[in-house]
Amino acid sequence: MGRYYSGDIEGKFWFAVQNSGDASFFGGQENVDYLQYYFNEDDLVDVNAGLMTCKKELGDFKEKLDKFFKKNAGYDDEMLVKEFEIRIEKVKDLLEWYARLELGEKIKKCIVKNKECSFDAEL
Repeated sequence: MGRYYSGDIEGKFWFAVQNSGDASFFGGQENVDYLQYYFNEDDLVDVNAGLMTCKKELGDFKEKLDKFFKKNAGYDDEMLVKEFEIRIEKVKDLLEWYARLELGEKIKKCIVKNKECSFDAEL
C-alpha cells in the first residue's frame, strides 16, 4: 500500500524512501491537516533552487540512476549496491534525492504550464 498525491500533478511517493511532506523541500504552502500543497510562479525560484540541490547531491549518480531505472522495472537495495558498487547506507540517501528530484520536476513543469500547481498528499 502506498501514499499518493493528486491534484494538478499526480503520483505515488516512493515506499520507504520518501515521506508525504517531501514537497516542502521546494517551498509552497502546506496544510497540516492533510498536506495540501500550492505553488505559483513566485515559487519557481525556490523550486529551481531545490532542483539544483537535488542534482548536486546526486552528482554522477543522477545519470546512473536514470539508466538503471530505464532498464529495470523494479529494484531492491542490493541491486543498487551491486550496480553502483556503493555501500548499502548510501542507497537510501541516493533514492531519497532521486525521488525528490522527480517530484520537483513535476511541480516545476506544472507551474510553467499552468502558472500554478496544487495537490494533496496522503499522510
